[in-house]
Amino acid sequence: MKFPQPQSLLEISELINSEFIGDQYFEIQGINEIHVVEEGDIVFVDHPKYYDKALESKASVILINKKVDCPEGKALLISEDPFSDFNKITRHFSPFTAADAQISKTASIGHNTVIQPNVFIGNNVKIGNNCIIHSNVSIYDGVEVGNKVQIHAGTVLGADAFYYKNRPSHHDKLLSGGSVKIEDDVEIGALCTIDKGVSGITLIGKGTKIDNQVQIGHDTTIGKKCLIASQTGLAGCVVVEDEVTIWGQVGVASGLTIGTKAIILAQSGISKNLKPNATYFGTPAEDVKTKYRELAYIRRIPEIIKKIKNL
Repeated sequence: MKFPQPQSLLEISELINSEFIGDQYFEIQGINEIHVVEEGDIVFVDHPKYYDKALESKASVILINKKVDCPEGKALLISEDPFSDFNKITRHFSPFTAADAQISKTASIGHNTVIQPNVFIGNNVKIGNNCIIHSNVSIYDGVEVGNKVQIHAGTVLGADAFYYKNRPSHHDKLLSGGSVKIEDDVEIGALCTIDKGVSGITLIGKGTKIDNQVQIGHDTTIGKKCLIASQTGLAGCVVVEDEVTIWGQVGVASGLTIGTKAIILAQSGISKNLKPNATYFGTPAEDVKTKYRELAYIRRIPEIIKKIKNL
Protein backbone atom coordinates (compact mmCIF):
# COMPACT_ATOMS: atom_id res chain seq x y z
CA MET A 1 0.00 0.00 0.00
CA LYS A 2 1.53 3.29 -1.11
CA PHE A 3 0.91 6.53 0.76
CA PRO A 4 -0.79 9.42 -1.10
CA GLN A 5 2.52 11.26 -0.75
CA PRO A 6 5.88 10.28 0.80
CA GLN A 7 6.16 10.46 4.58
CA SER A 8 9.23 11.06 6.74
CA LEU A 9 10.47 8.70 9.43
CA LEU A 10 9.65 11.38 12.00
CA GLU A 11 6.05 11.74 10.75
CA ILE A 12 5.38 8.01 10.97
CA SER A 13 7.02 7.75 14.39
CA GLU A 14 4.77 10.54 15.66
CA LEU A 15 1.71 8.84 14.16
CA ILE A 16 2.34 5.61 16.09
CA ASN A 17 4.15 7.23 19.05
CA SER A 18 7.31 5.18 18.64
CA GLU A 19 11.05 5.66 18.93
CA PHE A 20 13.04 5.58 15.70
CA ILE A 21 16.61 4.90 14.58
CA GLY A 22 17.74 6.73 11.47
CA ASP A 23 17.53 10.13 9.80
CA GLN A 24 14.29 11.85 10.80
CA TYR A 25 13.85 12.95 7.17
CA PHE A 26 14.27 9.41 5.84
CA GLU A 27 11.61 9.10 3.10
CA ILE A 28 8.95 6.37 3.28
CA GLN A 29 6.70 5.52 0.32
CA GLY A 30 4.27 3.03 1.91
CA ILE A 31 3.79 -0.16 3.92
CA ASN A 32 3.78 -3.78 2.82
CA GLU A 33 3.65 -7.29 4.16
CA ILE A 34 6.92 -9.24 4.06
CA HIS A 35 5.86 -11.34 1.02
CA VAL A 36 5.43 -8.30 -1.24
CA VAL A 37 7.57 -5.61 0.40
CA GLU A 38 9.47 -3.19 -1.84
CA GLU A 39 12.18 -0.57 -1.43
CA GLY A 40 10.71 2.50 0.26
CA ASP A 41 8.23 0.44 2.31
CA ILE A 42 7.76 -0.24 6.00
CA VAL A 43 7.53 -3.90 7.00
CA PHE A 44 6.65 -5.10 10.51
CA VAL A 45 8.15 -7.97 12.51
CA ASP A 46 7.31 -9.02 16.07
CA HIS A 47 9.00 -12.41 16.52
CA PRO A 48 12.76 -13.10 16.80
CA LYS A 49 12.39 -16.00 14.37
CA TYR A 50 11.66 -13.53 11.57
CA TYR A 51 13.97 -10.63 12.53
CA ASP A 52 16.66 -11.52 9.97
CA LYS A 53 14.12 -12.03 7.18
CA ALA A 54 12.66 -8.56 7.79
CA LEU A 55 16.01 -6.83 8.26
CA GLU A 56 17.40 -8.41 5.07
CA SER A 57 14.26 -7.78 3.00
CA LYS A 58 13.79 -5.01 0.42
CA ALA A 59 12.02 -2.91 3.07
CA SER A 60 13.58 0.46 3.81
CA VAL A 61 12.07 0.71 7.30
CA ILE A 62 11.54 -2.12 9.77
CA LEU A 63 8.85 -1.75 12.42
CA ILE A 64 10.24 -4.00 15.15
CA ASN A 65 9.72 -4.73 18.85
CA LYS A 66 13.41 -4.79 19.84
CA LYS A 67 16.40 -2.51 19.37
CA VAL A 68 18.80 -4.17 16.94
CA ASP A 69 21.66 -3.03 14.75
CA CYS A 70 20.19 -1.01 11.90
CA PRO A 71 21.30 -2.25 8.46
CA GLU A 72 23.05 0.32 6.30
CA GLY A 73 20.65 2.35 4.19
CA LYS A 74 17.63 1.44 6.31
CA ALA A 75 15.80 2.82 9.34
CA LEU A 76 14.00 1.30 12.34
CA LEU A 77 10.78 2.09 14.16
CA ILE A 78 10.87 0.62 17.67
CA SER A 79 7.43 -0.47 18.87
CA GLU A 80 6.08 -2.48 21.81
CA ASP A 81 3.45 -3.94 19.46
CA PRO A 82 4.38 -3.74 15.77
CA PHE A 83 1.21 -5.59 14.72
CA SER A 84 -1.06 -2.96 16.29
CA ASP A 85 1.07 -0.08 15.03
CA PHE A 86 1.01 -1.49 11.50
CA ASN A 87 -2.80 -1.42 11.82
CA LYS A 88 -2.64 2.22 12.97
CA ILE A 89 -0.75 3.15 9.82
CA THR A 90 -3.19 1.24 7.61
CA ARG A 91 -6.21 2.81 9.32
CA HIS A 92 -4.72 6.31 8.97
CA PHE A 93 -3.87 6.10 5.26
CA SER A 94 -6.63 3.73 4.15
CA PRO A 95 -9.66 4.39 6.38
CA PHE A 96 -12.95 2.62 5.78
CA THR A 97 -15.45 4.92 4.07
CA ALA A 98 -19.11 3.92 4.20
CA ALA A 99 -20.92 3.71 0.88
CA ASP A 100 -23.70 6.20 0.18
CA ALA A 101 -25.11 4.48 -2.91
CA GLN A 102 -25.43 1.05 -4.46
CA ILE A 103 -23.01 2.18 -7.15
CA SER A 104 -20.58 4.75 -5.81
CA LYS A 105 -20.37 8.12 -7.55
CA THR A 106 -16.58 7.75 -7.49
CA ALA A 107 -16.69 4.46 -9.43
CA SER A 108 -15.61 4.48 -13.08
CA ILE A 109 -17.52 2.17 -15.45
CA GLY A 110 -16.43 1.72 -19.08
CA HIS A 111 -18.34 1.74 -22.35
CA ASN A 112 -20.78 -1.09 -23.14
CA THR A 113 -20.40 -2.58 -19.66
CA VAL A 114 -23.60 -4.16 -18.31
CA ILE A 115 -24.37 -3.92 -14.59
CA GLN A 116 -27.23 -6.24 -13.61
CA PRO A 117 -29.67 -5.46 -10.74
CA ASN A 118 -28.55 -5.59 -7.10
CA VAL A 119 -24.83 -5.19 -7.84
CA PHE A 120 -22.80 -3.21 -5.28
CA ILE A 121 -19.84 -1.20 -6.58
CA GLY A 122 -17.77 0.60 -3.95
CA ASN A 123 -15.72 3.76 -3.82
CA ASN A 124 -13.01 4.35 -6.44
CA VAL A 125 -13.71 1.09 -8.28
CA LYS A 126 -12.58 0.99 -11.93
CA ILE A 127 -14.37 -1.28 -14.41
CA GLY A 128 -13.30 -1.43 -18.06
CA ASN A 129 -15.21 -1.72 -21.32
CA ASN A 130 -17.51 -4.53 -22.51
CA CYS A 131 -17.86 -6.22 -19.13
CA ILE A 132 -20.88 -8.08 -17.70
CA ILE A 133 -21.39 -7.91 -13.94
CA HIS A 134 -24.23 -10.23 -12.95
CA SER A 135 -26.70 -9.75 -10.10
CA ASN A 136 -25.69 -9.66 -6.44
CA VAL A 137 -21.98 -9.21 -7.15
CA SER A 138 -20.18 -7.07 -4.56
CA ILE A 139 -17.09 -5.14 -5.62
CA TYR A 140 -15.39 -3.47 -2.66
CA ASP A 141 -13.57 -0.13 -2.64
CA GLY A 142 -10.56 0.32 -4.90
CA VAL A 143 -10.93 -2.86 -6.97
CA GLU A 144 -9.81 -2.61 -10.60
CA VAL A 145 -11.50 -4.68 -13.33
CA GLY A 146 -10.18 -4.76 -16.91
CA ASN A 147 -11.95 -5.03 -20.25
CA LYS A 148 -14.18 -7.91 -21.42
CA VAL A 149 -14.50 -9.34 -17.92
CA GLN A 150 -17.54 -11.39 -16.88
CA ILE A 151 -18.36 -11.84 -13.18
CA HIS A 152 -21.21 -14.18 -12.26
CA ALA A 153 -23.85 -13.83 -9.56
CA GLY A 154 -22.95 -13.66 -5.90
CA THR A 155 -19.20 -13.21 -6.30
CA VAL A 156 -17.32 -10.89 -3.91
CA LEU A 157 -14.18 -9.00 -4.95
CA GLY A 158 -12.06 -7.27 -2.32
CA ALA A 159 -13.13 -8.83 1.00
CA ASP A 160 -10.65 -8.57 3.87
CA ALA A 161 -7.66 -10.87 4.20
CA PHE A 162 -7.97 -13.78 6.64
CA TYR A 163 -4.97 -12.73 8.75
CA TYR A 164 -5.02 -12.81 12.57
CA LYS A 165 -2.63 -12.67 15.52
CA ASN A 166 -3.47 -14.95 18.42
CA ARG A 167 -3.75 -12.81 21.56
CA PRO A 168 -4.39 -14.31 25.03
CA SER A 169 -7.99 -13.05 24.99
CA HIS A 170 -8.86 -12.88 21.28
CA HIS A 171 -7.74 -13.14 17.66
CA ASP A 172 -6.48 -9.72 16.60
CA LYS A 173 -7.18 -8.87 12.95
CA LEU A 174 -4.56 -7.38 10.65
CA LEU A 175 -6.34 -4.67 8.68
CA SER A 176 -6.37 -4.94 4.90
CA GLY A 177 -5.22 -1.87 2.99
CA GLY A 178 -4.57 -3.54 -0.36
CA SER A 179 -6.82 -4.26 -3.32
CA VAL A 180 -7.76 -6.63 -6.15
CA LYS A 181 -6.90 -6.29 -9.83
CA ILE A 182 -8.65 -8.32 -12.53
CA GLU A 183 -6.97 -8.13 -15.94
CA ASP A 184 -8.67 -8.29 -19.36
CA ASP A 185 -10.73 -11.23 -20.66
CA VAL A 186 -11.17 -12.91 -17.27
CA GLU A 187 -14.29 -14.85 -16.34
CA ILE A 188 -15.17 -15.43 -12.69
CA GLY A 189 -17.92 -17.90 -11.79
CA ALA A 190 -20.75 -17.60 -9.31
CA LEU A 191 -20.19 -17.38 -5.55
CA CYS A 192 -16.43 -16.86 -5.75
CA THR A 193 -14.46 -14.80 -3.22
CA ILE A 194 -11.26 -12.97 -4.06
CA ASP A 195 -9.74 -11.25 -1.02
CA LYS A 196 -7.86 -7.98 -1.22
CA GLY A 197 -4.17 -7.82 -0.37
CA VAL A 198 -3.14 -6.99 3.17
CA SER A 199 -1.08 -4.17 1.72
CA GLY A 200 -0.51 -5.22 -1.89
CA ILE A 201 -2.69 -6.45 -4.76
CA THR A 202 -4.40 -9.78 -5.34
CA LEU A 203 -4.00 -10.24 -9.10
CA ILE A 204 -5.94 -12.34 -11.62
CA GLY A 205 -4.06 -12.46 -14.92
CA LYS A 206 -5.33 -11.88 -18.45
CA GLY A 207 -7.46 -14.65 -19.96
CA THR A 208 -7.83 -16.69 -16.77
CA LYS A 209 -11.12 -18.53 -16.23
CA ILE A 210 -12.39 -19.32 -12.73
CA ASP A 211 -15.26 -21.72 -12.00
CA ASN A 212 -17.95 -21.35 -9.32
CA GLN A 213 -17.24 -21.36 -5.57
CA VAL A 214 -13.51 -20.66 -5.71
CA GLN A 215 -11.67 -18.90 -2.83
CA ILE A 216 -8.54 -16.88 -3.58
CA GLY A 217 -6.65 -15.49 -0.59
CA HIS A 218 -4.92 -12.18 -0.01
CA ASP A 219 -1.92 -11.08 -2.09
CA THR A 220 -2.16 -14.15 -4.32
CA THR A 221 -1.10 -13.79 -7.95
CA ILE A 222 -2.79 -15.85 -10.65
CA GLY A 223 -1.00 -15.80 -14.02
CA LYS A 224 -2.35 -15.56 -17.53
CA LYS A 225 -4.62 -18.17 -19.20
CA CYS A 226 -5.11 -20.28 -16.08
CA LEU A 227 -8.10 -22.59 -15.50
CA ILE A 228 -9.33 -23.02 -11.92
CA ALA A 229 -12.22 -25.42 -11.29
CA SER A 230 -14.95 -25.35 -8.65
CA GLN A 231 -14.35 -25.46 -4.89
CA THR A 232 -10.63 -24.80 -5.15
CA GLY A 233 -9.11 -22.82 -2.28
CA LEU A 234 -5.88 -20.84 -2.57
CA ALA A 235 -4.42 -19.41 0.63
CA GLY A 236 -2.70 -16.03 0.85
CA CYS A 237 0.47 -15.08 -1.02
CA VAL A 238 0.31 -17.99 -3.48
CA VAL A 239 1.89 -17.52 -6.92
CA VAL A 240 0.21 -19.43 -9.75
CA GLU A 241 2.25 -18.97 -12.91
CA ASP A 242 0.86 -18.80 -16.47
CA GLU A 243 -1.35 -21.49 -18.06
CA VAL A 244 -1.77 -23.58 -14.92
CA THR A 245 -4.80 -25.90 -14.69
CA ILE A 246 -6.27 -26.60 -11.25
CA TRP A 247 -9.17 -29.03 -11.08
CA GLY A 248 -11.92 -29.17 -8.45
CA GLN A 249 -11.51 -29.19 -4.67
CA VAL A 250 -7.77 -28.51 -4.70
CA GLY A 251 -6.29 -26.80 -1.63
CA VAL A 252 -3.06 -24.79 -1.78
CA ALA A 253 -1.17 -23.68 1.34
CA SER A 254 0.07 -20.11 1.76
CA GLY A 255 3.21 -18.72 0.18
CA LEU A 256 3.68 -21.48 -2.42
CA THR A 257 4.51 -21.24 -6.13
CA ILE A 258 2.90 -23.40 -8.81
CA GLY A 259 5.02 -23.51 -11.96
CA THR A 260 3.97 -22.62 -15.50
CA LYS A 261 1.64 -25.10 -17.24
CA ALA A 262 1.43 -27.38 -14.21
CA ILE A 263 -1.74 -29.46 -13.93
CA ILE A 264 -3.21 -30.32 -10.53
CA LEU A 265 -5.83 -33.07 -10.52
CA ALA A 266 -8.99 -32.91 -8.41
CA GLN A 267 -8.97 -33.22 -4.59
CA SER A 268 -5.22 -32.67 -4.29
CA GLY A 269 -3.55 -30.92 -1.37
CA ILE A 270 -0.54 -28.73 -2.17
CA SER A 271 1.99 -28.31 0.65
CA LYS A 272 5.15 -27.46 -1.32
CA ASN A 273 6.19 -25.62 -4.47
CA LEU A 274 5.33 -27.42 -7.71
CA LYS A 275 7.60 -27.50 -10.76
CA PRO A 276 6.33 -26.37 -14.17
CA ASN A 277 5.11 -28.64 -16.99
CA ALA A 278 4.12 -31.55 -14.76
CA THR A 279 0.89 -33.18 -13.54
CA TYR A 280 0.25 -33.64 -9.82
CA PHE A 281 -2.23 -35.60 -7.70
CA GLY A 282 -2.88 -36.55 -4.09
CA THR A 283 -2.42 -35.20 -0.58
CA PRO A 284 0.34 -34.28 -0.24
CA ALA A 285 0.50 -33.88 -4.01
CA GLU A 286 3.21 -35.67 -5.97
CA ASP A 287 3.93 -36.33 -9.62
CA VAL A 288 0.86 -38.20 -10.84
CA LYS A 289 2.77 -41.33 -11.97
CA THR A 290 4.52 -41.59 -8.60
CA LYS A 291 1.25 -41.13 -6.72
CA TYR A 292 -0.59 -43.74 -8.81
CA ARG A 293 2.18 -46.27 -8.13
CA GLU A 294 1.87 -45.55 -4.39
CA LEU A 295 -1.88 -46.14 -4.54
CA ALA A 296 -1.34 -49.42 -6.41
CA TYR A 297 1.04 -50.60 -3.67
CA ILE A 298 -1.43 -49.58 -0.97
CA ARG A 299 -4.20 -51.63 -2.60
CA ARG A 300 -1.90 -54.67 -2.44
CA ILE A 301 -1.30 -54.40 1.33
CA PRO A 302 -4.11 -56.87 2.32
CA GLU A 303 -2.79 -59.38 -0.23
CA ILE A 304 0.76 -59.00 1.09
CA ILE A 305 -0.35 -59.40 4.73
CA LYS A 306 -2.31 -62.54 3.82
CA LYS A 307 0.76 -64.05 2.13
CA ILE A 308 2.90 -63.26 5.19
CA LYS A 309 0.39 -64.96 7.53
CA ASN A 310 0.41 -68.07 5.36
CA LEU A 311 4.18 -68.46 5.47
